[in-house]
Formats: sequence, structure tokens, C-alpha cells
Amino acid sequence: MTTFFAVVREPGPAWDRGRPRAEQEAWAEHAAFMNALAEAGFIVLGGPLGDCSRNLLILDAVSTYEVESRLAEDPWSPMGLLTVTSVEPWQILLDRQAPVQPRDSSGGEILGSTG
Repeated sequence: MTTFFAVVREPGPAWDRGRPRAEQEAWAEHAAFMNALAEAGFIVLGGPLGDCSRNLLILDAVSTYEVESRLAEDPWSPMGLLTVTSVEPWQILLDRQAPVQPRDSSGGEILGSTG
């Protein structure tokens, strides 16, 4: 069974708040690293949240340890440009691409439905 993790990363102490993301130090190296993780299937989805002060990654990994160790290899991690602030397992209950949405045991309400 596939396990997904929702990961939030935020700017670290070395982030230059006066410069956009693509102008931060070692941007090209960071972008190449992240693109490689996406091409390998480790990153399923990713991008900035809201005001762009936080980033959300949805990762396909076997454990929190794998998430943390692979993201530690990002050039921006040891430089203090990005820090991981949250790693949570993510259970998908609804998927628009699934042929049938999961239902409760009685065959009634769609699981995850809020009304």
C-alpha cells in the first residue's frame, strides 16, 4: 500500500526575505534536486502555500525517516534556507481519479464527506 506524507517546509534562518525564491543562494542546485525527486516519484505534489511563506510537499515514502533523510540532502537544508516544520502521514479518502469513491461499511455516505 502506498503511504503518502504531507510535509511543510518554511524558510530557515539563512533565508533572505528581501529576495524572491528564485534569487536565493544556490537556487539552481535546490531546483535541480527537487526536480530529481519529482522525476523519481518521491515528490507527488509540491509548492508554496498561501502567502508563499510555507511550502507543502506530498511525498510517496515508506517512513518519516525516509522523508527526513531525503530532504536533508536538499542543498538548502544544511545551508539553513529551508527547514522541515511538519511531517504527517496522509491518508487519501477521496480521489477524483478513482473509479469509485470509498463508502462506509453500510454502503452509505462517502468516507471523508462533510455534508
